[in-house]
Amino acid sequence: MNGVIFRPYRPSDAIGLATLFHRAVQEGTTAHYSAEQRAAWCDRPPTSAGWRARVEEAETLVAERHGAHVGFMTLDMEAAYLDFAYVAPEVMGKGVADSLYAMIEGRAKVQGLVRLETEASLLAQPFFKRHGWRVVKVQEVERQGVKIPNAMMEKRLVRRFAAA
Repeated sequence: MNGVIFRPYRPSDAIGLATLFHRAVQEGTTAHYSAEQRAAWCDRPPTSAGWRARVEEAETLVAERHGAHVGFMTLDMEAAYLDFAYVAPEVMGKGVADSLYAMIEGRAKVQGLVRLETEASLLAQPFFKRHGWRVVKVQEVERQGVKIPNAMMEKRLVRRFAAA
């Protein structure tokens, strides 16, 4: 994780994060999803206003190394929903996601959230389980007529108080 900087999202990040999202789906999930499923999930980097709104309206944290985006996570504070959790294929398993997640969970606790939810891919489920999440429901989402398995997951947050 040498040289990785963690920081809040900036509007200039939108295109870079869209490209990272696409790469993470297309290259990072090949062991878990077919080419057809990956294409239905994200066949090209998203460019819509909806994409930009999702990353701009959420609490979004970005990881970058040498000016390149290598990871990001978004938390919708109102819904207590972890929406995006993606890292570049070349940094998978190197602690970038762990660091991003620790910061996101910390911010959720500071805001007083007591429970988080997400929809986790087959690739992401072991990561979330390692961080104390549990599967609520295994499901398939349908995109462009293609079924993509994932799981609804949740984590109950415990707030720790200092002893008096």
